[in-house]
This record gives sequence, structure tokens and C-alpha cells, in this order.
Amino acid sequence: MRIICTQENLSHGLQLVSHIASKNISLPILNNVLIKAEKGRVSLLTTNLEIGIICQVRGKVEQEGQFTVQAKTLSDYISLLPKENVNLELNEQNLKIECRNSRTVMKGVEASEFPLIPEVETKNNYQIKTSLLKDALLSVVFAVAIDETRPEISGVYFKFEGDSLVVVATDSYRLAEKHIKLEKNAGQKFEIIIPLRTIQELIRILSSEEADSVTISSNENQILFSFDETKITSRVIEGQYPDYQQIIPKEHRTRAVIDTKEFINTIKRASLFCKPGGNDILIKLDPEGNKIFVSAANLQIGESEANQEAVIEGEENSIIFNYRFLLDGLQNINEEECIFEMNTSTNPGLLKLKNKDTQSYIIMPIKQ
Repeated sequence: MRIICTQENLSHGLQLVSHIASKNISLPILNNVLIKAEKGRVSLLTTNLEIGIICQVRGKVEQEGQFTVQAKTLSDYISLLPKENVNLELNEQNLKIECRNSRTVMKGVEASEFPLIPEVETKNNYQIKTSLLKDALLSVVFAVAIDETRPEISGVYFKFEGDSLVVVATDSYRLAEKHIKLEKNAGQKFEIIIPLRTIQELIRILSSEEADSVTISSNENQILFSFDETKITSRVIEGQYPDYQQIIPKEHRTRAVIDTKEFINTIKRASLFCKPGGNDILIKLDPEGNKIFVSAANLQIGESEANQEAVIEGEENSIIFNYRFLLDGLQNINEEECIFEMNTSTNPGLLKLKNKDTQSYIIMPIKQ
């Protein structure tokens, strides 16, 4: 194997794929990146057996071949080279790396020992704008349950229906939902649950991708995200996602239109006075004065109450929330104003966009 790549292209590709190649004592080959040169193309592959990433790198193939070396070491080394051409050549069981004023030899392992990244035999294909998918995932991923004892909520739920994709995450204390429009759909309803680690990797790669669109292909066991030069494959979570629609409030007694940034700041100030080991804050809605009051008390530190103006309709009402959960929802609303609706102090509260019905955040109250 002998290839020539620019330092920028090679470093970018290695940074994309090397993140999932972590130290694995029981299966050391998973620490490696597979470098494949064939049919005039250079490919970089890594896997942790649950996720596989393949990145095509622009380069010149002078001799075909394939080999594996430690991913992180190679990525770190290439990132420190000058922005010039880099020559990689396989010499027996060593990878020779040459650049101006630098010559390095890395020991590796034969490509035959590297696990195969399975091809996804797709039944469903969808296309969506890269920016929309990234924003949607950021709007829900924080609500995924970390508890592996309930695997069905330990990932993000994707529901394809018509020309839209709905992404949902919940940990049973709060639920985040986002609707986005597809550019191309398979014409049928399809549901799938994607593991949290896969979503985190996808967000990371989406943040550095220049492609306008991503193609999503899936079957019952796997999902594939394809960009111009990068592919991510992943297993999916088996099981049925909870019927979350039944917990979304269908009615409210009080409704407030709130300045989002001001509300975030008001909550942060009050949160400094929460009880030790607790995150309780009290929200009071005053429709007569069109004000929201946010308060917290701590016997050791003191107490704080802040208020802000809002357009409030309905009854005077109050509710106690975990302020961290409330901030998670508010900080992912990218609009100047949002809507907060509530029924009683024991029912879930609802945050949503003011002008579009595409994003919802349901949060359970703390019952006293």
C-alpha cells in the first residue's frame, strides 16, 4: 500500500473516525483505524462493534492495500504535521509516514483482523437537511435516559411519517419532541430507536460536515447515515418506545408568553438559593399582574424571589420544578419568546414555541 494525501484532508478524516476507537483491553484491534486504498480511493474505518464510521479521504493511490494502526496516535501525529502532502507506505508490518522534515514508522496489525462493518440492507431511505437534523437532535438528546435498565428510553426515538420526521427523547421525568421536514421520504411510516452514543457521535460529525443533506437508510436492526464522504452505521435498540403522546397535556388552565432569555436568567438567579441536595424552584403565574414569580429558599444561605413581565391568560397558578430540567428545555428554544402552559401543580408543564407547533418540552413537577 502506498498513498499520498494532503495533511488537511487526512487529519480531518482521522478526527472524524478516531473518536469511537477507544482503548479496548479485551479486543485491542478496536483501538485501530483501518486504512484502505483501493480503486483509486482512500478510506478510513473505525468501529466499536456497535457503531461503525467510514470516511473517504481525497488522495492519490499509488499502490493498493490495507492496514491498521492505532487510531488516536495516528490522528494526533498527523494533526501536528505541516500542511503539506503526507506519504503513507506499508512496509511489511509497519506503516511508514513521511512529510517534509519528518519520517515516522508505526507498528500495526494486519487488516484481516479488523472487524467487518456490515452493509446495511436498507428498506427505507429518507433525505433531510444536515442543519435541520443537527438542530433537532440537539433539541432532544439531553432528555435521553441514562438508565440501561430501561433500554427502550436509553436512545432517541425516530418516527418517519409522510414528509416529516419526529425525534423524541425522555427519561420519564421530562420529554423533548421535535418535528422536522424531510427533503425525500420513502412514502411509508417507520419507527426506530437509536442508541445515545450513536446520536452523540452523529451530532459531533454533523457539526463538522459541509454536506447540505444527509441520507438516512434503515431496516429493523441497523441504521445508516450517509454524507458526501462519510457514513455512520449503528445497531438500533430493540423494543417498543412508550406511547408518549398520552402524557402530552391536551388542556391548560394557565398560559404564559415569556421572554425566553429573561426567564432563563431569572431561573438561574433563584437557583443559587435552592435547598442543599435539591433543585426545587417555585414558579407562580399571576394573570392579573401579568407577571411570573420565581423563588427558592435555603435555610443556610437565604431566599430569593424574582419576577418578570409576561402575557398570562387563565387562572392564578403555581408549580414546583427541578430547575435544571427546566433550564434544559428553555436553553434549547431558539426563539425570543416561548409559551408555557400548565394545568395544576401535580400535572406536567408544557414549554413550546410561540409561532410554530414543531417543538415541545414536557416536564414533570416536583410534588410536595
